[in-house]
Amino acid sequence: MSSFEFKDTLKNSVDIVRVIGDYIRLQKLGGSARYRGLCPFHNEKTPSFYVHADRQFFKCFGCAKGGDVFSFVMEIEGLGFFEAMKLLAEKNGIAMPAPKPDFDPASRKKVSLQDLHEIAAKHFREVLYSDAGEPARAYLKQRGLGQKLAEEFCLGFSDSTGGLTRVFQRQGVEEALLEESGLCLRRNEGNGFFDRFRNRLMFPIWNESGKVIAFGGRTLGEDQPKYLNSPETPIYRKSHVLYNLHHAREGARKSGRMVLVEGYMDVIGVHAAGVKEVVASCGTALTSQQVRSIKRHADRVVVNFDPDNAGANATERSIQILLEESLQIRVCSLPGGLDPDAYVKTNGAEAYLKELERSPGYFHWLAERARSRFDMRSAEGRMEAFRFLLPAIQKLPDKLERLAVVNDMASYLRVEPGEMLDQFRKSAGDRSMPKAIEVKPDRHLPDLERVLIRLILHHPDVVSGYCDTILGLEGLAALKSHKILEAALQMLEADGSLDFPALQSKLSEADANLLAALFSSDTEDVERTHDDPAAQLRACLEKLAHDSRELQRKEMRQQVREAELRGDIGEAMRLMELERKLERTRR
Repeated sequence: MSSFEFKDTLKNSVDIVRVIGDYIRLQKLGGSARYRGLCPFHNEKTPSFYVHADRQFFKCFGCAKGGDVFSFVMEIEGLGFFEAMKLLAEKNGIAMPAPKPDFDPASRKKVSLQDLHEIAAKHFREVLYSDAGEPARAYLKQRGLGQKLAEEFCLGFSDSTGGLTRVFQRQGVEEALLEESGLCLRRNEGNGFFDRFRNRLMFPIWNESGKVIAFGGRTLGEDQPKYLNSPETPIYRKSHVLYNLHHAREGARKSGRMVLVEGYMDVIGVHAAGVKEVVASCGTALTSQQVRSIKRHADRVVVNFDPDNAGANATERSIQILLEESLQIRVCSLPGGLDPDAYVKTNGAEAYLKELERSPGYFHWLAERARSRFDMRSAEGRMEAFRFLLPAIQKLPDKLERLAVVNDMASYLRVEPGEMLDQFRKSAGDRSMPKAIEVKPDRHLPDLERVLIRLILHHPDVVSGYCDTILGLEGLAALKSHKILEAALQMLEADGSLDFPALQSKLSEADANLLAALFSSDTEDVERTHDDPAAQLRACLEKLAHDSRELQRKEMRQQVREAELRGDIGEAMRLMELERKLERTRR
């Protein structure tokens, strides 16, 4: 089977709603086959992203992205076509034919790098439970982390003997690929490579699809740094990846929240407490790309960083980024100066869950931080505290909410509300919120054309026998949607079926958006096309034929007037006779 044949087989075997539903929350629209959700590709508060189960395509009217299941996976995972196809095949247990030697080199490299990371993860796990892994097992026991939990997170150990490099060399891995994987380093003197990670407890880092794409390693000796992470590679971009997201997303959907912690062990400790919706950034400050990944699965975030000064500073920075994506934020500050993992082990899961539930809103946390930083006994200090809080207020998307918060903060900081409002208004001119590209499909389409297009989309079997008739109508070119109709009917006539993404690709952007808008609409005439599609089609054809004759008659009358003005009486008489024949036909 060729790759193109396999593509069609795979596309017909997977459900685009289920695939996209793994990445974002979708809401079914009534009894239709349409679903709606917040677009994962741009920031929005009102859903403009639609998925269509029966036609297996998606479309966003906020950023204009759209396509089939392959397009979605390629866009959201940053994959090439072959990688997306491989990922979907593996997820659905469908055997994929071996690629041809000349398929996309970039995709081939990424697939090879993923394979190397899977081999590395397996090797590290085997070493952890071998004699060489005794120091790592002792460390896990000391931290109260049992074998079941270690296996759930696929923890491993890299010894100091360079075993992974030898594994790769025995398998004949090319040197260039070894170096690009980030798992092995070239020796400065002499030939060959050595392991990047040595004498470290290994934490696999997965992408959202559950593929190992990098590692974090904690030293078990005196080596620095304490935590060493994989470098960026063609399959790993630190700023886009959240540790444990592939495990956390289901729990986040159920609870409506995500818990954000700092480290790998914190994730594992909180997970062990029964909070499955927990993630961490991968050795980097929180980024807007990571926040958008959170937003796809939950509206609420509880930030639970370490209680030291560095953790408080990181919390402060994270709040600003989370606010930009309009998330609801709470901050959990654990008592006793303990990080999440230590708190769970010291006080138990139930105590930790209670702390999460009573976490205050971010403004109370920020206000307390402002009060500890500035002299609240002086008016100047109180205004400095307000100016410290101002960026967070400005990022609130709702104007009324911003004004309400200003008043609350005035009361909390004991500052005159008028002074705070003046300060706020002065800075309001600098406030700018990113705006999504607005795509506004023209919905002012005659009812006849709407119904006809929907019949073609929803009942192609009924329309297929009338393609020639409709395409042959003289008035077709005068219809507002004639390019959509022509492309759809020609595809239906040639292939006997409609491929929605392929149809959209044949249209201009405006027509493609109009077509998707019609397919996404919830108006009653969508449902009426399902009552008796054959009768609906006959009514459309009769109306189209009538309109076509009327158009001809008007054109002839105009031609008669022009002939009379020229003094060409013979031509005028001939045209009038043709008009009478047309009138008799109409009756």
